[in-house]
Amino acid sequence: MSLYQVVRRPVITEKSTLLAEGGKYIFEVAKDATKIRVKEAVERVFGVGVVKVNVMTVRGKMKRFGRKPKRQRSWKKAVVKLQPGDKIEMFGAG
Repeated sequence: MSLYQVVRRPVITEKSTLLAEGGKYIFEVAKDATKIRVKEAVERVFGVGVVKVNVMTVRGKMKRFGRKPKRQRSWKKAVVKLQPGDKIEMFGAG
């Protein structure tokens, strides 16, 4: 699995931009990604130092499409804490 398949996309929400001010960034990651693989991928792709990685699975919500309820897909996210002074510029607060 390549580095770009481990870290799929940044999650940009109000909460994630507030966390970015404190040096924590949120990414959607591959379902089989481990903390070690996420750390390696973020360090190599963005050229920053990673202090800590928290990984969690977000369960898909039930939504209605017309009359029928459907479940959205489940996905995995990682909260990555960077070393003091490091930033990732694609986020609004970075």
